[in-house]
Amino acid sequence: MRFRHPDGSTVHLAYCTNVHPAETLDGVLAQLRDHCEPVRRRLGRDRLGIGLWLARDAAHALVTDPSALRGLRTELDRRGLEVVTLNGFPYEGFGAEEVKYRVYKPDWADPERLEHTTALARVLAGLLPDDVTHGSISTLPLAWRTAYDDARAEKARGALVTLAERLDALEELTGRSIRVGLEPEPGCVVETTHDAIAPLTAIGHDRIGICVDTCHLATSFEDPHTALDALTAARVPVVKSQLSAALHAEHPHLPEVRASLAAFAEPRFLHQTRALTTHDTVRAGGTTVAAGLHGTDDLDEALTGDTLPAGAPWRAHFHVPLHADPAAPLTSTLPVLKAALTRLVGGPHPLTRHLEVETYTWQALPPELRPRARAQLTDGIAAELTLARDLLTDLGLKELP
Repeated sequence: MRFRHPDGSTVHLAYCTNVHPAETLDGVLAQLRDHCEPVRRRLGRDRLGIGLWLARDAAHALVTDPSALRGLRTELDRRGLEVVTLNGFPYEGFGAEEVKYRVYKPDWADPERLEHTTALARVLAGLLPDDVTHGSISTLPLAWRTAYDDARAEKARGALVTLAERLDALEELTGRSIRVGLEPEPGCVVETTHDAIAPLTAIGHDRIGICVDTCHLATSFEDPHTALDALTAARVPVVKSQLSAALHAEHPHLPEVRASLAAFAEPRFLHQTRALTTHDTVRAGGTTVAAGLHGTDDLDEALTGDTLPAGAPWRAHFHVPLHADPAAPLTSTLPVLKAALTRLVGGPHPLTRHLEVETYTWQALPPELRPRARAQLTDGIAAELTLARDLLTDLGLKELP
């Protein structure tokens, strides 16, 4: 879906296909037929943007076989689909019964991450529509925080510098400009947008920026306006934004709230959970309010341990459908998404032109909330995109055919 910003530029809206994980090229082609095209038809659109997730084997097949890449491009066109962004975070196995910590491997200290992301950039350059010259790829925020030392940090920095050089060469060769954005996520080396500023300014290349995931932003209790203003001040480009919402529990000490949260604890994905507390510290000249962020790596740890304070709100990294708030007493962080979107595209010029709805957890929802048929999933994804479209038009963007 395309929108005209008041400044005359085009803003792209897509949905991420990691909700239908496929490991092979044949699986990707089936995904377009069985899911993506039906969503487009459900929306009554002639053209729909999708953010492809390409696993290692699918990406390798496309980058080593020009005819396969041409075939995918032809299939996209035939089904009324277009691609301007890729999700390069998961490497493989995203459809496994248990993903958890595996999603962070290989990290940016491993040469395979550089090679995979380079392959994705080459594929994307070949998939961009004829009238689009800029593409984006989101990637993991360096590494999971454990076992990440100075030596690995230097390897990661060197890999990203090399990637930027390769992206420069790719544009010279193809005329297509591809940028890559680190996606801050709780528990990683780069957990917040603030954490991203130092490593990205050290790289010092506008090919490498940030992907702002609004679920992750909310889970870490970041204020969208403060975060995005800081990125702007540091001249860190927002390569893309993933529109998503987290679980919010205002009163986690209540038994009924814990029971509701427990329904979202499941074995496939990590659901990092955070609590924000404030305490007053008296200083000379007045009182300063200091905030403390407490966290666990998964939701079940938060519910069974005593790491998180029960007297402060909790947020869990669980991408809940944008259009459907969880049942009381839980809510979603949709207000954070709305505030972030206002700052991203509601000003005189957009901070990013690539937006991607990313609810990959439809089949990880509590059983009674999961879609039971393919058509129900199609309806749900279409409803999410409709909500996102309405938010954009409310901000003054005009939907294009």
